[in-house]
Amino acid sequence: MPSFTYEALNAAGKPQKGAIDAKNSEDAVQKIKAQGYFPTSVSEQKIKSPGMKRTTKKGKGKGAAKETTDTRGRKDLTAMSAAGGKKKKKELSIAIGRVKKKQLTTLTRQLSTLQDAGLPLLRSLQVLEEQQKPGMLKNILVSVAEDVEGGSPLSDAMAKHPKAFDRLYTKMINAGEIGGVLDVILQRLAEFMEKADRLARRIKGAMIYPVTVITVAVVIVTGIMLFVIPKFRDIFMDFGVELPGLTVWLINTSYWMAGKQASQPVPGAVYIFAAPILFFLFIKLLKKTELGRSIVDHAKLLIPGVGTLIRKTATARFTRTLGTLITAGVPILEALTITRDTSGNYVFEQALGKVHDSIRDGESFADPLRETKIVDPIVVNMIDVGEETGDMDVMLMKIADNYDEEVDTAVTGLVAMIEPLLVVVLGGIVGTVVVAMFLPLVAMIEGVSGGGI
Repeated sequence: MPSFTYEALNAAGKPQKGAIDAKNSEDAVQKIKAQGYFPTSVSEQKIKSPGMKRTTKKGKGKGAAKETTDTRGRKDLTAMSAAGGKKKKKELSIAIGRVKKKQLTTLTRQLSTLQDAGLPLLRSLQVLEEQQKPGMLKNILVSVAEDVEGGSPLSDAMAKHPKAFDRLYTKMINAGEIGGVLDVILQRLAEFMEKADRLARRIKGAMIYPVTVITVAVVIVTGIMLFVIPKFRDIFMDFGVELPGLTVWLINTSYWMAGKQASQPVPGAVYIFAAPILFFLFIKLLKKTELGRSIVDHAKLLIPGVGTLIRKTATARFTRTLGTLITAGVPILEALTITRDTSGNYVFEQALGKVHDSIRDGESFADPLRETKIVDPIVVNMIDVGEETGDMDVMLMKIADNYDEEVDTAVTGLVAMIEPLLVVVLGGIVGTVVVAMFLPLVAMIEGVSGGGI
């Protein structure tokens, strides 16, 4: 009967190694599981080739050790012995920053496919590492593969690299290792990441049009104020026309933007282009504090149109995250903690923290969530039904799918609202410039006509 070597995890998640006799690999897996272990890799021991002759010399005396020699004397074995049997460590390339979400999603999908095909975990990591281009992700995979080869669980090896694998990722991997369903968990994790990435791309794609229009409009209006308005002002001064108040204001604004007013150290155009950058940096610094995050995230939810979109996006995110973790077998309290820390919004973090404390004290999920009033009543009712039927994970995933569609509708509605608003604002700016320049021309024409009569 063939003999198989295996690597497995015990009930506490600690790595175990050993050998077992079985008819085939499937039989070996079943026998390993019967011992209370969760196998991560199983491989058949190879039979020594006929060319390998072994001679045994019996030592003198009772209990003497036997001496075994290899008559083939391979050069590669001799070289390995001379080198002390140590593998050459792979060189790492210089890389900074974080791993992109798209790269991580692709890696997760590929690892899931390799595990589903039955390839040993270490070999799967090595294959993925070899096909990566030099960079941060390749370096991380080299390190993870070395740790796994040294006997560390995959989740522990990945947890050392938070720039690539966040807490949600490593906890799901850990659940898959303990349950012996790593391939299934990887597949669910890949689907989760793909849907989250798809949702983010939809929102970013919808914002491209208004941001582009606003940027181009600001550049054009700035060009008019800096180069066109001053020429009209010179013409009006040559004709000695008395300028209306609107025209005077526009000319003064033009001079302020060009930095031609007295005692003006910096052109106004610098303030206009620097304001969005400074505002963005201010918000980033404000969110470094808990009070600042609370103010910013509460304010976001109060913005008409945008607040609704943020609320629906956060609801879809937390329900999908929590549903995925529960499906993977992560305990509800730990799953809630991870979901709270990855929700991305301070208001939702506080609400999920209250739900966590409520469940820890023996209460239900739905009641404290209802009291926070951060989600629609339908969400609370569906979670309540999920608790009663024991299908909480299924119900959470249905809520997430439903709210993904609602986010699509909200994005479409927001873009539809922004487009006419942009037209009105831009039309007002252009109309103000035209009227301000046209009024002095009317006065000039009337003066010329009066002088001719």
